[in-house]
Amino acid sequence: MKSHPILRDGHQIKLLKGGAEFFPELIRALDAARSHVQLETYIFDFHGDGAQVAAALERAGRRGVRVWVVVDGVGTPKLSEDWRVRFDQAGVEWRVYSPLGAMGLLIPSRWRRLHRKLCVIDGHLAFCGGINILDDLHDPKHGALKSPRLDYAVCAKGALVQQVQETATQLWWRMQAVRNVRQQNFPEAYSAFIAAGLHLPWIHDAQHAHGDTWVARAGLLLRDNLLNRSQIEKAYRRAIGLARHEIVIANAYFLPGRKLRKALIHAAQRGVRVRLLLQGRYEYFMQYHAARPVYRQLLEAGVEIYEYSESFLHAKVAVIDASHERPWATVGSSNLDPFSLLLAREANVVVADSYFAKRLHEGLEQAMSFKSQRIMPQTLLQRSQFQRGMDWVAFGLMRFAIWLTGHRY
Repeated sequence: MKSHPILRDGHQIKLLKGGAEFFPELIRALDAARSHVQLETYIFDFHGDGAQVAAALERAGRRGVRVWVVVDGVGTPKLSEDWRVRFDQAGVEWRVYSPLGAMGLLIPSRWRRLHRKLCVIDGHLAFCGGINILDDLHDPKHGALKSPRLDYAVCAKGALVQQVQETATQLWWRMQAVRNVRQQNFPEAYSAFIAAGLHLPWIHDAQHAHGDTWVARAGLLLRDNLLNRSQIEKAYRRAIGLARHEIVIANAYFLPGRKLRKALIHAAQRGVRVRLLLQGRYEYFMQYHAARPVYRQLLEAGVEIYEYSESFLHAKVAVIDASHERPWATVGSSNLDPFSLLLAREANVVVADSYFAKRLHEGLEQAMSFKSQRIMPQTLLQRSQFQRGMDWVAFGLMRFAIWLTGHRY
């Protein structure tokens, strides 16, 4: 397996910052759908903008568009009765990926989640990024938010749309096959397994883009437990290894493995400016505390670390050498932690274009300069003994969890 995607010319890529830009664009596309819609998300929450997306899916189904929705069994364990009836009446088909069952997450194999956020419409338009179907000012655990999450997605036309459609179609039919097997409907299960290897028709939009959405080259990165086990991590390491001037990474849950940490340290040591924009607000015990023990090693190598404090950071993006001859950027669902890089189904779009890279860089620069706190070595020393103890407990639990899965990281 190659460590980087094949980047193709002729794409239209639009960078979307947060729900304020993402949801109106997605709803317009859903309302224009004429043939089929395939949507995958970790969380589908029916408040605010989430309800607006659900209503657009319902409208599409009622006018005869084939609508397939897949959600994760941890992120979205069930559908409300009201929306179940509405979707059924509209013909919207809904599937839950890997429902937990009685033992829940006590079984390590169930840690393999559907974390990617993808949508493909009529085979010629795709969305990919880190944004769940979840209102930016609502959090299922924390309630109302004063400021929107920091997150990104892209809207794309071009060759990578076919890749999005193929991976979404294969997952749908594999889930359908498993469902048929459990119901002992073996003829239908066989047909579904066969369908998982087929490609649905798609329409390539060859019309040239205009304005600020034109980019030269782009491709799709996937991580799964079959053919693409380490594609995203290898692409990150390769891009970091080729960096000559600057690396900016924004990541919500950051606990890179040994090879990725070495790549960042080596880049800083050879004179590349490396900046990390990480989660500054407490969200989950494990992810928040387990990252702190790796801070010191990175800071000692000259890596700059900023913690975002305006709201929750949910972005999973990076931009390298934005203003130079070989710009590289990625926007997607993959965190740089073991759950994303070893277990979850993830999807990132890679873009090699100076305009796109500069626009993403500007957004991250603003977030680091005005909405974040820079972490200095002395900041770590000022943490209480109790806080540092919690950091090492979380780090140890994370390492133990990785060991239980049978992976090395």
